[in-house]
Amino acid sequence: MTTTSRPKRGRPPHPDVLTPAEWRIVAAVRHGISNRQIARLRGVSLDAVKFHIENAVNKLGLTGRQELKAWRGAPLDSATQRREVEMTGSLQLGPLGQVARAVKDITVAEPWYRDVLGLSHLYTYGKLAFFDCGGTRLLVEEQSIIESPGLNNDSVLYFRVEDINAAHEELTARGAEFIGAPHMIFKHPDDTEEWMAFFNDCDGKPLAIMSQVKA
Repeated sequence: MTTTSRPKRGRPPHPDVLTPAEWRIVAAVRHGISNRQIARLRGVSLDAVKFHIENAVNKLGLTGRQELKAWRGAPLDSATQRREVEMTGSLQLGPLGQVARAVKDITVAEPWYRDVLGLSHLYTYGKLAFFDCGGTRLLVEEQSIIESPGLNNDSVLYFRVEDINAAHEELTARGAEFIGAPHMIFKHPDDTEEWMAFFNDCDGKPLAIMSQVKA
């Protein structure tokens, strides 16, 4: 008599330390977004957000949300895991890569900036619209998604850097206070990754470093 093994129920184990859903939630936490706002942005329940955060904290051996914000991990399939940048020992902030502008209603603002100002519309992601201003990107974001007081600012300056992790380390060593660890905020159709990290200036106002990492 032969027996056949039954397939195990449930999802198969994921090869990465976190599942894709957990990575998305962790990225939002490191971006400084509250649990309630993450739930709105992701279209999931508040309990689901709390569940993913608790799972991530436990898997990583951290004590809570604050440690999760500062955790420096990246997904196994991230281009940053395969990138080696030779450091010169002196950080040079690149040209201004992005400026942010808060608006009341993205459905009104997007056509206005595109059609009235004539700016080249790059793409829209949820309540975020991106335009090209001669090589510098303009981020137009709806105020309803900005809950963190430190990020509710019409003139956040985003500086381009070659290696965001190395820049984060050097700026921290110089005394910059980061709001959260470097994190991926978006992946383009060609797999180019957008990475950012926010920190405060001497007056407690937000600045950011950003890097595009190609696969």
